[in-house]
Amino acid sequence: MFALCDCNNFYTSCERIFRPDLAQRPVIVLSNNDGCVISRCNFTKALGIKMAVPFYQIKDLVKKHDIAVFSSNYELYNLCKALHKLYYANQSIM
Repeated sequence: MFALCDCNNFYTSCERIFRPDLAQRPVIVLSNNDGCVISRCNFTKALGIKMAVPFYQIKDLVKKHDIAVFSSNYELYNLCKALHKLYYANQSIM
């Protein structure tokens, strides 16, 4: 048996795990050199910010809407991915 588990807005969700103050705030995660948007939460999507848009093009929106901006943190995302795998592995045993 196989299962596909897709985590919506994964990188922004990982950032929020350790920052509950961001629960009701727009969040974006930027690419390796902080060049482009690579993850957006639903609040940010509602503001019209698209995937892969260069950060310099949305700086005014970020300031206007107090959007939390994070550099990509692949160690954190790998940890979260491992925790998800462990959780779903345990669920399948029960």
